[in-house]
Amino acid sequence: MMKQFSLVFSVLLACYNRVNSQELKHITNEDEVNAPASEAWELYRNLGISELVAQELKNVIQRLDVLEGDGGVGTVIKVTFVPGNSSYTEKITVMDDQKRVKVTKGLEGDCLAIGCSVQIIQFGIIEKSQNSSIIKSIVSYAVKKEFQAKDPKPNIQAVEAILQASKKYLE
Repeated sequence: MMKQFSLVFSVLLACYNRVNSQELKHITNEDEVNAPASEAWELYRNLGISELVAQELKNVIQRLDVLEGDGGVGTVIKVTFVPGNSSYTEKITVMDDQKRVKVTKGLEGDCLAIGCSVQIIQFGIIEKSQNSSIIKSIVSYAVKKEFQAKDPKPNIQAVEAILQASKKYLE
């Protein structure tokens, strides 16, 4: 069911962003965590995960600024990486407490700076048992036609670092 939801959700987002769903590429990662889904979701919803990552990954993240909003839909967050690196700005577009899904849309930086037209990051929390859950991330992106030969990709190491920091925190 989660796969169907993810596919439908990606297609809807692609339509919203005026991107043909067949143009979107997806990078998916799943990681099991020994924590109830409700606890994992509480961390991921709003600004909890952003604040944890800024605190735990000081060797990568110089600062985190909330440019707009309070952590709900419409919130704009700017992550500035350590000197020598760039920044990434994203907007929270979906926060679904029932389905435990959070979606952000990249506004600038990361692969948007090197040839992507769209970057969408989705985190979902799937209940596995009473005391364990799966954190699923889907990074969807589209490459501008003039950059297709260079095949730019989002920095998935950042998403993987988020998953590992949250796993460490929750366990």
